[in-house]
Amino acid sequence: MIKPVKTIHHQLFTIHINRRQYMFKRFVGTMAVLGSSAVLFAAEAPEAAQTAVASPAVAGFFGYAVIAIMIGLGIAAGFCGVGQGIAVNGALNGIARQPEATGKIQLNLIIGLAFIESLVLYTLFIGIVLLFVNPFLKYLVK
Repeated sequence: MIKPVKTIHHQLFTIHINRRQYMFKRFVGTMAVLGSSAVLFAAEAPEAAQTAVASPAVAGFFGYAVIAIMIGLGIAAGFCGVGQGIAVNGALNGIARQPEATGKIQLNLIIGLAFIESLVLYTLFIGIVLLFVNPFLKYLVK
């Protein structure tokens, strides 16, 4: 039986939430906040940009680009978090089994976490390049 992570007591009912439900609710809540903030920030354009006339195709392309970048970063960050959790779990298990190897394990853990985190930064960088300096825009929007 999976032990509940969180128990909510109310006068009429009691809810037991297990770990999967708790993590899924946190994930959905985080994606909802990120999605709504990305849409709100994309909607707030400076006045100078609002006076410029853009074709509907270009505006549609940038709208889709923002949504695609948001989804890509969400997926990359989610899997990055999973990978970092697995790496830390393995390092802690290794330290628990061999406490004398703590220094080497910790060094390798930090290097591995830096590589894992760099994947999200690469995703962010590619998204920014595709959004602002898109070399394929002339082929995609006619």
